[in-house]
Amino acid sequence: MKGFVTNIEEAAKQNNNFRKVLYTARHSQLVVMSIPPGEDIGMEVHTLDQFIRVEQGSGKAILDGVEHAIETEFAVVVPAGANHNIINTGKTDMKLYTLYSPPEHRDGVVRRTKAEAEAEEEHFDGKTTE
Repeated sequence: MKGFVTNIEEAAKQNNNFRKVLYTARHSQLVVMSIPPGEDIGMEVHTLDQFIRVEQGSGKAILDGVEHAIETEFAVVVPAGANHNIINTGKTDMKLYTLYSPPEHRDGVVRRTKAEAEAEEEHFDGKTTE
């Protein structure tokens, strides 16, 4: 296979894992996430650029200390070096997808919960989907 094609809205909405890597290319990576009510991805800083799109739910994005209300169909662009977090303040799971450029996680990694994701180091190891 060369490349990856999917209905990303449906893939994001159907995902019940905290993080699931769908596809890893040499310079980018597609990941879906599900964040339960009251939880977050955790404050973090990357050395890469990140694009996030909310497909379901509501919450807030924090970028370098500035809070922004976000909801379904909102996009967040996180430039490298920005301290950021996504928090689900709604009553249902927040479903989103994110693009990392370059990749951030090992290809194919699935983490059911945030605790599981934090328990094991999973940074990109240079191996792509193809």
